[in-house]
Amino acid sequence: MPITPATATHSSSNGTADAILLELVDEDGVTIGTAEKLAAHQPPGQLHRAFSVFLFDEQGRLLLQQRALGKYHSPGVWSNTCCGHPYPGESPFAAAARRTYEELGVSPTLLAEAGTVRYNHPDPASGLVEQEFNHLFVGLVQSALRPDPEEVGATAFVSPAELAERHARDPFSAWFMTVLDAVRPAVRELTGPAGW
Repeated sequence: MPITPATATHSSSNGTADAILLELVDEDGVTIGTAEKLAAHQPPGQLHRAFSVFLFDEQGRLLLQQRALGKYHSPGVWSNTCCGHPYPGESPFAAAARRTYEELGVSPTLLAEAGTVRYNHPDPASGLVEQEFNHLFVGLVQSALRPDPEEVGATAFVSPAELAERHARDPFSAWFMTVLDAVRPAVRELTGPAGW
């Protein structure tokens, strides 16, 4: 497995290496503990807190990202603007803004909470499982992207029709349609008559 920021350990303030921990939750989203990131995704998966960000340009087009080929989970597939996991004790909102900047080099404008969705999606290619209590966010992107190539292989702004064409042609993350369907009401509020 390639070492990426998602699977590497990171140094704590005392200089020791710490595994990346995720917040485990119950079915109501209440924190019940922590687990190491990769262990939480091993079958059958442990229910953990996650977030998904959907950013749009001023024409109401959705910013997609293609996950970098070096990612440990779902490499090379297309997905929503940004997704990830808060650190234990970090608010989903703060995590969403932080990771969007880390991955794409932009700070979202008008980032707003858009509900939650619970799902269980095995990834046939990797054998890993997404058992997630996912916090959804919508917002705008109003500055030039500066993607981190370790995280993002490509980006694209798409209309609803262009998304349908791309989704029929290209591989997407196992969770993409679940989170898109859950966030649609908030997307329509944000984008108006763009067709979402």
